[in-house]
Amino acid sequence: MRFLFLTGFLATIWLMGCSQNAVHNDHDPAKIPIHANRWYVLNTTNSGIEQLFDNITNRQPSCTHGNLLKTFEAWYPLEPGETMEIDSIKMFDYEGTGEETPMTIFAIDDHWKRVEMATFTGSKYDRWVGPNPESPDDYRLKTPIGNIRYLVIKCAGLLPTELEFYGRYHPPAPYDTPHTVKHYPLRNFLGVNGFEWDFCDPHAPDVLAGSKLEAMKSFAGFRHYLDWERIEPMEGAYCFNPSKNGGWNYDAIYSWCKSNNVEVLACLKNNPPWMLATYPENMRDGEDIPTKFGADQSEPSAYLEQARAAFQFAARYGRNKEIFASTSDSTGLHPLTSLELVRVDTILRWAGDRPNRPLVGLDLVRYIECNNETDKWWKGSKCYQTAREYAANLSAFYDGDQGRLGPAAGVKKADSSMLVVMAGMANATTDYLRGMVDWCKEHRGYRPDGSVDVPWDVVNYHYYSCEYAPANLTGRSKPSPNGVAPEASLTSQLAAQFLGATYHNIGRTPVWVTESGYDIDQRSSQCAVPIGEKTVQEVQADWILRTVLCYARTGIERLFFYELHDDNPNGIRYGSSGLVNDDASPRPAATFLRQLDGRFGGFAFQQSLSALPVVDRYQNADTPMYVLYMPTQSGKTTEYLLQASNIRSAEIYIPTVGKPDMAHRTLEKTGDVYHIPVSETPVFVVTHK
Repeated sequence: MRFLFLTGFLATIWLMGCSQNAVHNDHDPAKIPIHANRWYVLNTTNSGIEQLFDNITNRQPSCTHGNLLKTFEAWYPLEPGETMEIDSIKMFDYEGTGEETPMTIFAIDDHWKRVEMATFTGSKYDRWVGPNPESPDDYRLKTPIGNIRYLVIKCAGLLPTELEFYGRYHPPAPYDTPHTVKHYPLRNFLGVNGFEWDFCDPHAPDVLAGSKLEAMKSFAGFRHYLDWERIEPMEGAYCFNPSKNGGWNYDAIYSWCKSNNVEVLACLKNNPPWMLATYPENMRDGEDIPTKFGADQSEPSAYLEQARAAFQFAARYGRNKEIFASTSDSTGLHPLTSLELVRVDTILRWAGDRPNRPLVGLDLVRYIECNNETDKWWKGSKCYQTAREYAANLSAFYDGDQGRLGPAAGVKKADSSMLVVMAGMANATTDYLRGMVDWCKEHRGYRPDGSVDVPWDVVNYHYYSCEYAPANLTGRSKPSPNGVAPEASLTSQLAAQFLGATYHNIGRTPVWVTESGYDIDQRSSQCAVPIGEKTVQEVQADWILRTVLCYARTGIERLFFYELHDDNPNGIRYGSSGLVNDDASPRPAATFLRQLDGRFGGFAFQQSLSALPVVDRYQNADTPMYVLYMPTQSGKTTEYLLQASNIRSAEIYIPTVGKPDMAHRTLEKTGDVYHIPVSETPVFVVTHK
């Protein structure tokens, strides 16, 4: 049985078709229907833009509050088949003035030409005004504007309290947005974030350490935080084995991961010192936007250096062993040999040191991520990329801006099979994704099959289950006293929202969550909490296991937890999220994940049978398996009666702290039912006919 993921109130984001549009005669000007939730904002929050269309004239919109960017744009895309010709605009001027920071309204046509339609200055009081401040009583445009593809509001300060468009309107063509969801094996959701030193001997960084490797076997995926400077400590001088910065052997790390069926996502992040040196000293931050100082960050060419590093990484660790056969020089006439394209720094660090060697097609890494949390508002504008800037960045990183940056720039220029993952978004809002897509429509166009030529293969966001909603739903996120169980948060709702936005805008594209987790330090606002007789670490284990199961039923493809070891366990949020102790021994959460992978890693979600308790059916080939647990955080227990008229026998598996495998026993049948004890720790029941 398959399920549609667009359900409930989140479905309305994408299912605002013609059923809610008043159909007007094309020859009879009237108020044009605007669906407020279709607007997206190119800023750090989206809360408040809908207040322009709520018919409340005495409340100032809050969308300019709490934003990093003081001047920003809000975009409204028209759907396929939808048309409007605007001949009048009304704005309600409630109070306040903004002559120095006026709001401007534009239309963008199908040739991406901007046409200014209206300006709002707030020069009147408690009355409707028109598009021209010099004649506020006239609502008409000088010339009706049609052929509209987007409406754009440029915000710089004061806004009207209401905004209305008048003219001729035709609703969008009907379309079928819901689609069947693909579900993935449970081992797809057992990833972890970490670093190269999580594999290596601290006294010999090019040697893998046995105890650390044993700890890594708890996980099926490794998101590698790879600082750019590790592979390019000097501009144009690449090194991988050994790295000049740290002496790491990335060949060995990735080889071990592949041999042990641990999927690698290399997250190439942060700026190298030679790039930071182009900035004034007071502006240097490793998480600055990855361009040289003074570059136009809206242009793909500004990201050439990063695109070249991505090419070198993909050439070495991708699958393409014949790079010279698929790449030409700048004239496009002469194929370049791999040695002319692939460059490593062969200078020895000391006498007797082993040199870096240029290698291609090692086939060790399938996924690469372009930076991490590019929407990091907390670091200010020097580190925050708008969605359109990041789309330009990705265009360079992906394929050298469709080849315009030369033969040795971009992942796909080295290996077309390596998949590019967009940076995990810190703010779990689809606005950022939608802004990226629209930049691609304008600057990259469409593929032969009609799909948007987006420079990424996987959509990616971050979400930590907590007692507040992300900024796109409530404005700036409010402080939380602690983390909460995944079922008590927006885990499932946000997954549905991202899957819906992805499918609606770019079709069937995988969606990942590459950061989630819980602290154990009780001073952190993201901590798990003790429940009854369970310790904090045991509750962390329960909630992490249930996070796996939550995402497994949504249609999300992969999940990575933050992180392998504690980062800074001093009460700092995310500082004590480690799943493994300093001595490489597993915490209960890591034990649960390893037990899950060992027993049920190949099982995929099929259907939900009950919500309280949660009872989900999974399948692996012809073998069914049931997952049961209470989605509560109070220590509540119950008993579930599994109908067994056609079941010959059943075994129950219980995650167990400190053991290599789950505890298990055969269930006794009473009549035609099995009595299954259910608690907040998931149990797994395998049945046999």
